[in-house]
Amino acid sequence: MLKKHFYTILIGVCAVFVACIFIFSKKEKEENLKLINRTGPIALGGEWLDTKKVIEGLIAEIELNPKNFMAKLNLAKGFIQEGRITGNHAYYDAEAIKLLDEVVANDPKNFDALCCKSTVLMSQHHFSESLKVSKIALPLNPNNAFIYGLLCDAYVELGNYKAAVKMSDKMISIRPDIRSYSRISYLREIHGDLKGAIFAAKLAVSSGFPGLEETAWSRMILANLYEATGSIDSAEFQYRKALIERPNYPFAVAGLGKIEKFKGNYKKAIYYTKKAEASIEEYTFTEDLTELYRLNKDSENAQKSALKVVKNLSPLSGDESESNHGHYADKELAYAYLKINNKEKALKHALLEYKRRPNNIDACEALAWVYYKMQNYKSADYYISKALKTNCKNPSLLCRVALIKLKSSKKQVGMKFMKAALENRPFILDYSLRNEVKKMM
Repeated sequence: MLKKHFYTILIGVCAVFVACIFIFSKKEKEENLKLINRTGPIALGGEWLDTKKVIEGLIAEIELNPKNFMAKLNLAKGFIQEGRITGNHAYYDAEAIKLLDEVVANDPKNFDALCCKSTVLMSQHHFSESLKVSKIALPLNPNNAFIYGLLCDAYVELGNYKAAVKMSDKMISIRPDIRSYSRISYLREIHGDLKGAIFAAKLAVSSGFPGLEETAWSRMILANLYEATGSIDSAEFQYRKALIERPNYPFAVAGLGKIEKFKGNYKKAIYYTKKAEASIEEYTFTEDLTELYRLNKDSENAQKSALKVVKNLSPLSGDESESNHGHYADKELAYAYLKINNKEKALKHALLEYKRRPNNIDACEALAWVYYKMQNYKSADYYISKALKTNCKNPSLLCRVALIKLKSSKKQVGMKFMKAALENRPFILDYSLRNEVKKMM
């Protein structure tokens, strides 16, 4: 009898133990899969309510059935888009990768999951990994336009521009839409065809549905191209049009700040930029504020803002050989450290970026500029020459080329690039760069 009573107690204890494991594992799952509430202007309107309803519904489905891989794939897509809208890529991209790894482990030939994984890896600046995943996906659906867009992006970031052009041509031949036109626009831009880039950007905008985030982003591309060619009124029109179609869109709000900066209205520019910064997590807004504070003779807030950029970017940097999937931002950190005059750390991160993708023109430009600031003009000249291999006519790049060539005792070449940089009276965002150009002239 005593023995039977003992077994009854033991069975009860085991049941409680199993129940506790289930409760705690479920609690842990619920904590892992969560939607972070939007705040500020981006939480206004019906889009957020619809998004919240769909994503929370998917989370509930997964909690009921952890093997619902279709729900996991759709949730990953929702997280990717939410990361774009809120700027919280650090959280949403990491969670999306976990979900997608589960889906791919269950079905290694899931084309949609592989494309989504490649997209997230691209967002995290794991460009070589993104290319590998895209190549796995390609034979599974070779007539799909999006996969060629992913390949195009990876080749661009890794500096294989000929391959990128081939992929973009293939993409647009299958599906001429907002995504393919946007890629054509960027490729034309970095190959020096600014008029062609503007034409393609206009096609991208007209192909998009008014109010969607991707359409608003295409308008930002068009506005930036107008700024590079000195068409400031046209750029302002695009920012205001984007805000009509998608109210409170942070990048358009920040765009108005850039316009006010160009006009010399620094207080108003600070207002717009701070409003954008309060809406989403985006280091470029804080970076813009640094310069605006300096222009407004507010050195204290300028320094705080510059340090904030470094702090926000620093956890995102690392060595791509590591197994984790954090975001890498070494190029951005190189410029950020220059803003606070820490040239040694700027060089460290510029070299990390360059070693990761030595053929990319942006990585070469960043390293060249750090060497220029360190007065190592021979190295600066070598790397800035590599940055010119696509014949890019971005005015900021051309100004840096001019300054480096002039300091490298190549006066005629330097003045040629200076003239090319300024002939359209472009809006050069970096005023410290503009001041260096003025001094040199």
